Amino acid sequence: MLILLTGLLLGGTYTLIALGLTLQYGVARIMNLANGETLVAACFVTFWLYTGFGINPLLGLLVIGPVAFVVNWLIYTWLMQPLVKRAKNRGMLEVDSILATFGLLFLFQGLMLQAFGGSYFNYEFLAQPFSIMGNSFGLNRVVAFVAAAVIAVSLYLFLYHTDRGTAVRAVAVDPRAARLVAIDVRRTAAFAFALGGSITACAGTLLSTFYTFNTSMGVLFTMKALIIVIMGGVGDIRGAVLAALVLGLTETLVASLLDPGLTLAANYALFILVLLFRPQGIFGKRPA
Repeated sequence: MLILLTGLLLGGTYTLIALGLTLQYGVARIMNLANGETLVAACFVTFWLYTGFGINPLLGLLVIGPVAFVVNWLIYTWLMQPLVKRAKNRGMLEVDSILATFGLLFLFQGLMLQAFGGSYFNYEFLAQPFSIMGNSFGLNRVVAFVAAAVIAVSLYLFLYHTDRGTAVRAVAVDPRAARLVAIDVRRTAAFAFALGGSITACAGTLLSTFYTFNTSMGVLFTMKALIIVIMGGVGDIRGAVLAALVLGLTETLVASLLDPGLTLAANYALFILVLLFRPQGIFGKRPA
């Protein structure tokens, strides 16, 4: 039971990381390799706000989320949109976006290294025990899970119960058909890319409350997000949530029963199995 609950708490935070990339790749068709750097930047901004100004990280979400939205909107408008306009097909756009965001990864990582160095950072926030079914967990982990769940549910309600959310899902399914019903595909793609970056930043804020971080760990979280997106199915919110929980449980099981150093190997083994036996994702259907 302890392993199960620990895995679920970890998977809840992974859910937000994956949802951010799901929106950026599934809707905007941008494979953002700098997604992890957005998360790390949010960790450092949260650390700065909390240690420097005493701002509660949960309140910091109200600042970090909107700022990340604007920054990612500008990135899409200035850097990605020219690639979208010149791309002759989806394959060309994916290749160009991978190369562009690969450069962004090193740019953002270099800026953070210059500002914060290569040291590890953490801070104490709600660092006290909390009992669940007789098992003790850090209150910060529990609060982070609850906050992640609230954000994920809010995103689901937005996507499935609003007109703007319906437009986002339509573009994810078929951009050409979306144009036929008067949906502004470019504007919707920009919105989805910005929203994905904002959600990833929120994940970074929540992760920083219980995780030790540094400037070079962004690549690791980008890879985890990519594994979850492929497992869940590109653009599938439900699949991303379930895949994130599965990944969290897998990591916890391996770390608890085998060796913590094998968690990354377990991630890639799971990824390979999905590619071999379920390449369309958890809820996806095989092409006819």
